[in-house]
Amino acid sequence: MSVALASLLRRAHRRLFTKLISSRNSSLSSMATGGPELPQRNRLAKEKSPYLLQHASNPVDWYPWAQEAFDKAKKENKLIFLSVGYSTCHWCHVMERESFQNPDIGSLMNQKFVCIKVDREERPDVDKVYMAFIQATQGSGGWPMSVWLTPDLKPVVGGTYFPPADKYGRPGFPTILCRIANMWKEKEEQMLSQGTMIIDALMQNTTVKKTTEQNIPGLECVHRCYNQMENGYDEQWGGFGQAPKFPQPVNFNYLFRMYALEMKTDRGKRALDMSLHTLRLMANGGMYDHIAQ
Repeated sequence: MSVALASLLRRAHRRLFTKLISSRNSSLSSMATGGPELPQRNRLAKEKSPYLLQHASNPVDWYPWAQEAFDKAKKENKLIFLSVGYSTCHWCHVMERESFQNPDIGSLMNQKFVCIKVDREERPDVDKVYMAFIQATQGSGGWPMSVWLTPDLKPVVGGTYFPPADKYGRPGFPTILCRIANMWKEKEEQMLSQGTMIIDALMQNTTVKKTTEQNIPGLECVHRCYNQMENGYDEQWGGFGQAPKFPQPVNFNYLFRMYALEMKTDRGKRALDMSLHTLRLMANGGMYDHIAQ
């Protein structure tokens, strides 16, 4: 490479970098001085779950899974729309982009339902109950999981991903919202009865009978889980299993607890090393914003 060409490339690189920094500083300055208005944030802005925080700027009046939402549904006699997903779910992000970020669809959801968003990694208990309903009624399940509940939390209608518009003879999400809201308005007693029957059927199939012996998982189960994770650990790039890998917080939570339980053992130290090595490589990769931090 000639000296002149190298000098030209260096100048071009400096101009680009200066432009990026200037643009970032200008954006921060306008935010600090009352510049462009930030998107309105809903209740999920106060949550800790990365998945829920991703929906904090939706025009949907989302509630987390909480008594406040249940009370609102009872007070206003509205069905609850429950949406369950997780941060690395592809179709969860597709439905958010197509429907939950759409102001018209968001307004329709707010008008006709009390909307609750749940992270399945944060509330696996909620996910398990309503996924059993989806699998029993649909034959299969998946995420995002979309379930309509009576104010006393009994499921009546459900599915997974719904497209944003009617297409190929299939109703889109807005059409489904209107149909279910009309059903509740016209056939409330029937839907309440249906929800009760569904819950009774699910209870019969999922209730564990009490026995004299309580087989509570012990350290053997904990160690078996550790062995499975270590066998799938990628020594070079971190993470578990084969590419593409998805960052799952529950894995790190488990390994950190494993370390806290057995700090002085080789197994405990290994659990900490696997977690920290994976997190360092994630921080050095494309997920980290090297300019704005």
